[in-house]
Amino acid sequence: MTLPISNSAFSYALHYQDSGAIWRLSSFLLEHIPFQHENLVFCCIGSDRSTGDALGPLTGSLLSNYISFPYTIIGSLDKPLHALNLKETVESLQGQTISPFVVAIDACLGEQQRIGEILFQTGPLLPGKAVKKELPPIGDVSIKGIVNFGGFMEHTILQTTRLNVTYEMSNRIARALYLAWHRHSLKNMHDRNYNRHY
Repeated sequence: MTLPISNSAFSYALHYQDSGAIWRLSSFLLEHIPFQHENLVFCCIGSDRSTGDALGPLTGSLLSNYISFPYTIIGSLDKPLHALNLKETVESLQGQTISPFVVAIDACLGEQQRIGEILFQTGPLLPGKAVKKELPPIGDVSIKGIVNFGGFMEHTILQTTRLNVTYEMSNRIARALYLAWHRHSLKNMHDRNYNRHY
């Protein structure tokens, strides 16, 4: 769970209920995530013990249900990536032979009127900041979902966040990522066929 965001902190935002949200988000992700990278990793951060902080694990579980999705997914409802194992995970990623490109996914708090927005940001996110935890930064890029408002009593706010909001946002993030990868694959297939033809 990251800190409440400001308007200048992200490079893309849309509400999960916007018309065509999945297609529009997939188009943006297709341009900004290197699906051709040989070690692309999705780190889905959060806890299954809190409805507000479950956006990452939910997204990880939903992505894992796409059997053909070929990338490493760390963090799910079954095996959450959270404060107790984040440092170890970051160190493990840093020690890999092929340096990974990491997409970090986490919930965040924001202004009341912006609940439901999905944000994309270049650079790492700082998990745990909203609840005063000191954890290592993670991610080459990050996807965040504003699940509730912030500013006070963050632990209580997270516990009382509507599960439906968290789930629907996770569902759209997972579907947009899968669609972006699928579109990437189809483009590669088309390009190979085109090159063979000529």
